[in-house]
Amino acid sequence: MATTRMLLAGFGGQGVLLIGQMIAYTAMYEEKEVTWMPSYGPEMRGGTANCTVVVSDKPIASPLPSAYDVLLAMNEPSLNRYLDELRPGGDLFINSSIIHKPVERDDINVYYVDTVRLAHEIVGNEKTANMVMLGAIIKKTGVISMDEMGKTFEKLMTGKKAKLIEPNRKALDAWTE
Repeated sequence: MATTRMLLAGFGGQGVLLIGQMIAYTAMYEEKEVTWMPSYGPEMRGGTANCTVVVSDKPIASPLPSAYDVLLAMNEPSLNRYLDELRPGGDLFINSSIIHKPVERDDINVYYVDTVRLAHEIVGNEKTANMVMLGAIIKKTGVISMDEMGKTFEKLMTGKKAKLIEPNRKALDAWTE
C-alpha cells in the first residue's frame, strides 16, 4: 500500500469529516499508521469543511502533504479550490448529485458518484449520501478494507446508534461503476 494522501472537502453538514474519521478509525483497526486533520469554517453547517487523511504502512513524516493521491469534492467550490492539489494519476471523486460540470484534466482518474440519488434509491435515506461516497472511495482505492469498515460501524455505532449500522452498510455498497 505504501502511503495514501487524501483530501476530503465539501460544505459543512455533508459528512466529509465523518468520512475522514471512518477511514482513520478503520486504518487504525487495521494497524496502519494514520493522521486525520479536520478543518471547517466558523459557519459549520453550510460553511466549508475539509479534512486531510494520510494512511500508511510506515511512519508518517507530515500530516499535511504538498499533493494528494485522492481528492473528494462534495461541492463545486471544493472542486475548484483543490483540483490542482491532486497529483497526476490521482483519484478524484465527485459528488455528481450537485456538481454537474465535467473535469477537464486528463491526467487523473475521475469518478462521478450520484450520492443523493443512490442513497435515496438503495437505502431510502438521503442522509447516507456520505457513506455512499465512502463506499466508492474504498472500492476504488483499497485504502482500507470494506470488511473492516463494517466492523468499524459495529464498534462506533452502539446503543441507540446501532440501528444505523444496516443502512450505512447498504450505503457503502450502493455505488457500482
